[in-house]
Amino acid sequence: MFNNLTERLEGAFKNLKGEARINELNIANTVKDIRRALIDADVNYKIAKEFTGKVKDKATGEKVINAISPGQLMVKIVQDELTDLMGGREAKFEINGNPAVVLIAGLQGSGKTTFSGKLANFLITRKKSPLLVAADIYRPAAIEQLKVLGSQINVDVYSEPDTKDAIVIAQNAIKEAKAKNKNVVIIDTAGRLAVDEAMMTEVADIKAAVNPTEILFVVDSMTGQDAVNTAKAFNDRLDFSGVVLTKLDGDTRGGAALSIQYTVHKPIKFVSSGEKLDTLDIFYPERMAQRILGMGDITTLVEKAQAQFDEEQAKKLEKKIRKNQFDFQDFFDQLQQIKKMGNLKDLMGMIPGIGKAVKDIDISDDAFKGIEAIISSMTPFERVNPDVINQSRRQRLAKGSGKTMEDINGLIKQFDQMKQMMKTMNKMPLTGMKMPGMRRL
Repeated sequence: MFNNLTERLEGAFKNLKGEARINELNIANTVKDIRRALIDADVNYKIAKEFTGKVKDKATGEKVINAISPGQLMVKIVQDELTDLMGGREAKFEINGNPAVVLIAGLQGSGKTTFSGKLANFLITRKKSPLLVAADIYRPAAIEQLKVLGSQINVDVYSEPDTKDAIVIAQNAIKEAKAKNKNVVIIDTAGRLAVDEAMMTEVADIKAAVNPTEILFVVDSMTGQDAVNTAKAFNDRLDFSGVVLTKLDGDTRGGAALSIQYTVHKPIKFVSSGEKLDTLDIFYPERMAQRILGMGDITTLVEKAQAQFDEEQAKKLEKKIRKNQFDFQDFFDQLQQIKKMGNLKDLMGMIPGIGKAVKDIDISDDAFKGIEAIISSMTPFERVNPDVINQSRRQRLAKGSGKTMEDINGLIKQFDQMKQMMKTMNKMPLTGMKMPGMRRL
């Protein structure tokens, strides 16, 4: 998302490279470049000017200790100010109630319906029992879309296709939730324009009728500064409790993420990317600031890994590695766990120093398909006994997977190298399995 901004900020910090201390001249040059970078990222000029004014005030007169260079000190100041600009700390998502009611609002095409499904999936992982409500009475496809999303995660969807009153649908859905012991109701409303008075009145009336615990305004982050202006118009009518930024994987300059909290004084609570239902994350201003500055986001990466890797399975796997018994079935299982963590390129971007290296590389989510095809062509016996895979078996695997003999030999060679590496690490404490990169097949 912030690749261009990250590069521009790195360029700004180069003004301080080789400097022994911070002075008025190099501060002025750096701050000017930071302001230009923010404006280029579609941040409002007033916000960019105020932001860089704070950076300049903090940097002026700062003493540089021997262990920290002027450039590092400026990065720290900018990181702190970026964090503050985006809200300072993560905002709480209130889902207390009997049931708790979450009202979803936003423009047409902002991704409200997909987000509703993602939120339901997110709540399931938090041991909640959500009910999705199709309250978009103007777009028939919205009801079907919500039902498809609900079926993918085994969540009930309440709808009344013949009812043309969204308020009645919302009220009846809450009754349904109480009857079925659902503790969170997610109401997906119709997309509307801020200038459409009738539609804005309808969503305001739904709010008054159901008294939601949370009102989330969904914003397509690719719309940049326009998203901020729209958020202000919606907030004036709804007084929403939080913002959701969607499509962060798109070609966006990031202005909305940096400006929206400052403008409407409401926190960003969630961010999402892609269409998969597990691509929803809590918004952490400090972590986002680190990613913008090219520092990666190890904390989020670890959390994603912890959410997917079962502790008991990890212990069993560690024992197998200790005994040098790691096999293709174990490897296949680990690939499935990694895939559940999210987009591969996004995951690599969370590793400090890697994001810049992979920004122009096309890393497909299908990168493991060739490896999976080969392992899936193995018999159960071959998977747990890799040493029996001789030349004739390799020829069969090539035919079964649609790959070449070179691919088969290459995978087995890499697998053997990985096992050898694990063998040499057997005397070292394992904090988690780290597999070397396998070439794409």
